[in-house]
Amino acid sequence: MQMHVDGLVASGLDHAGLPGGGGLQPDPRLRQPWLNCEDCHDGAVPDLRWDDVKVLFDPEVNGALPDVVVERTTVEDWQLLLDLVRAQGWQCTYSVGGEPTELTSAAGMAEAAHAGETPELRVRPVNDMLLIFRMYQVESIDFDVDLRELRGQERLDVLMDVFRLIGRRLGKSVLLSAEGSPDHPDLGFDVDADRVVLLVDPNDPYM
Repeated sequence: MQMHVDGLVASGLDHAGLPGGGGLQPDPRLRQPWLNCEDCHDGAVPDLRWDDVKVLFDPEVNGALPDVVVERTTVEDWQLLLDLVRAQGWQCTYSVGGEPTELTSAAGMAEAAHAGETPELRVRPVNDMLLIFRMYQVESIDFDVDLRELRGQERLDVLMDVFRLIGRRLGKSVLLSAEGSPDHPDLGFDVDADRVVLLVDPNDPYM
C-alpha cells in the first residue's frame, strides 16, 4: 500500500487551516540528525534503510511497543488525525475503557478522557501493521507501534509514510522512542527537513 502526501490534497485535506497559524516551528527536542542523506525523498531513496536501523525495531532492544508522540496538540489536532485516518481508508476500531463503541469526533474522545476513561483507537494502515492511539490527554497524541509485526524495508517504508502524513498534516514533529523512554527519541519526522531522520547512532542508541 503506497501512501503519499498527494493523497491529502486529492481528499481535500490540504494544509490550509492548520491550527496555530503562522510558520511551522521545529520541535526543540529534534537535535541534529545523526544521519544526513540529501537524496532521501518520497518515492525515491527511503528516508531510512532497514539494514541500518533494524536494531531500533528489535523488540528485545526497544520493547515490543515503542512509544510515539506528537507533542503540544489540541482537540483540533486530534480531529485532523481522525480525518486523516478516514481519508486514507485505514482499518480502525475504537473503544473507551475497553468497551467497543462508535467513534464520533475528537471532542467526544476528549470528553471521555476528561471523565477518567482512556479512549483507544487501533489503526491498521496495512493488514499486518498495528498502531494503537490512546488519548491520555488532549495535549499530546500518543501511540504505540507493534514491532512484532514490523520487519523489513517494505513495512519500515509504510511506517515512515505514516509518520510523514501525520507530521505534515499537523505541522508537528512525530517522535519514536524505546518503550518506556519517551525523553530519548531514536528517530522522528522533522518538520523543517520534511522527512524522517535518525536522532541516535543505531549501533549505540543510548549514547
